[in-house]
Amino acid sequence: MARKSRVQTKLFVLDTNVLMHDPTSLFRFEEHDIYLPMTTLEELDNNKKGVSEVARNARQASRFLDEIVVDTRSDMEKGFPLDSHGQTVSGNLFLQTQAISTDIPIALPSTKGDNQILGVALHLKHQHPTRQVILVSKDINMRIKARALGIPAEDYFNDKVLEDTDILYSGTRELPADFWEKHGKDMESWQEGGRTFYKVKGPLCESMMVNEFLYLEGSNPFYAIVTKTEGKTAVLELLKDYTHQKNAVWGITARNREQNFALNLLMNPEIDFISLLGQAGTGKTLLTLAAALTQTIEQKNFSEIIMTRVTVPVGEDIGFLPGTEEEKMTPWMGALEDNLDVLNKTDEEAGEWGRAVTQDLIRSRIKVKSLNFMRGRTFLKKFVIIDEAQNLTPKQMKTLITRAGPGTKVVCLGNISQIDTPYLTEGSSGLTYVVDRFKGWAHSGHVTLQRGERSRLADYASDVL
Repeated sequence: MARKSRVQTKLFVLDTNVLMHDPTSLFRFEEHDIYLPMTTLEELDNNKKGVSEVARNARQASRFLDEIVVDTRSDMEKGFPLDSHGQTVSGNLFLQTQAISTDIPIALPSTKGDNQILGVALHLKHQHPTRQVILVSKDINMRIKARALGIPAEDYFNDKVLEDTDILYSGTRELPADFWEKHGKDMESWQEGGRTFYKVKGPLCESMMVNEFLYLEGSNPFYAIVTKTEGKTAVLELLKDYTHQKNAVWGITARNREQNFALNLLMNPEIDFISLLGQAGTGKTLLTLAAALTQTIEQKNFSEIIMTRVTVPVGEDIGFLPGTEEEKMTPWMGALEDNLDVLNKTDEEAGEWGRAVTQDLIRSRIKVKSLNFMRGRTFLKKFVIIDEAQNLTPKQMKTLITRAGPGTKVVCLGNISQIDTPYLTEGSSGLTYVVDRFKGWAHSGHVTLQRGERSRLADYASDVL
């Protein structure tokens, strides 16, 4: 019986990029065995130098391997138990112990590391005909080549928060037309501190999340946020209408329903973490900056605004640009400049001198920082804006958000269909990760913005091009 269960476990051959993407992947294969070709170890060694995320992961993977194979008395042929590291896995780790000459097609140069790994996988497939040998790689072309050679190949899915980003929490929910008929019985309503609350009961309340926005369009539209849920009961609070000029934030009003929802989150002092998702032109940066300036300069809730974004195309380092950290980041902050121009023109009566003074005041309160120097910092009473957050890994996202000290608000902006980082997908992006993990927490909120509000030209272009 034991022999039969052994045959049913799979043998996973790991490509180097899996270990460099997630060093803990060694402990993510449960009862199955892992095989590391010598090429994988060699490539790990080649990538261990530097301060980049990849180099850090390569060093961590090497440390894990050292702890696993520390017992030299083990029979190398039988593998090293992975549970020796205190993990709840029952598989073994196998290392390539002998030279393997395989019959990979002559067209594939055998000196290339990828092809050597494919050769090892092919050899194992012939050596274990009854076992499923699977290559795991983050490299799409590597997986295509493997399948062409008849080797089953898979992506490394363990880091994926969601398989399908269509089911990602949007933060908004349209109520059915018969909502009040089914949930209005025994409804309670009251006012507190100038705000209106409703307590409703019904089947929909069970699936509601705290800080989720509810709306019902029609002749008498209803917009509310869920403030509390308990079984089949929920407390809803009517929203402040930011589409009206009297509630304008730094001269900016909401142009659509989702922007109104976003401003309700951004201006709420009880909410510490906000994520805004949306295509280009939906107003993410503009709304966030308007809310940040109002709360920093007018209300003095925060001491300053810190803006940061991932500088992807330059790579890890921003040292190729001249100047200080702030000056180096300036070319990346075109979006900030564009939005400040808009915000500075909202005050019609100020005149040229007034606007110039306001501009200097704004610039003194906004600090542009590079992600590279965030480690070990603590932000007190700061309004932190993380732009282009879809290019961050979940681990980098954790590093950034855990910088927040007392009185700090963190806002993440991004568009998960515009990922520039290799090996990150919509499902494994740090932005997807935080949206999924923070949903339902009383001090966080999320809105997916739908409509572009740039211009009729931009709207038409996004539809037809």
